[in-house]
Amino acid sequence: MNPSGHHEALPLQGGYPGQPAGHTVVQHTVVNVRESPKDHIVWSICTLFYGNPCCLGLAALIYSVKARDRKMVGDLDGARDYGTTACRLNTAAVILTILTFILIIIVVAVSVHFAVTAVTDNHRSYNYNNRYG
Repeated sequence: MNPSGHHEALPLQGGYPGQPAGHTVVQHTVVNVRESPKDHIVWSICTLFYGNPCCLGLAALIYSVKARDRKMVGDLDGARDYGTTACRLNTAAVILTILTFILIIIVVAVSVHFAVTAVTDNHRSYNYNNRYG
């Protein structure tokens, strides 16, 4: 077994490696390394302080801490579940924060437009009444 993951050619009919032989068998080594589950704690902290709609950032931080605790205990499946939930809560919080900022920009732009229009119309009617009235 080759732990480095490289292929190893083995001759079937005598001979040494490097010499031509009739047939060779290639032995594949599969290394199954389980990746440590992510807890997304930094993202949860940023979500908590910079955009926390409906307390989703706080919930994400709680699930991130639970994922880290599960990882320390050795329960990788539980840590993966809590980490996935934290990731989903963070994603929802970021999407809601972005939508809120876009909505605020639209409301401010429309309000400024109506205010400028109202002032301009008022100014025109004042000048018209003073000249011809």
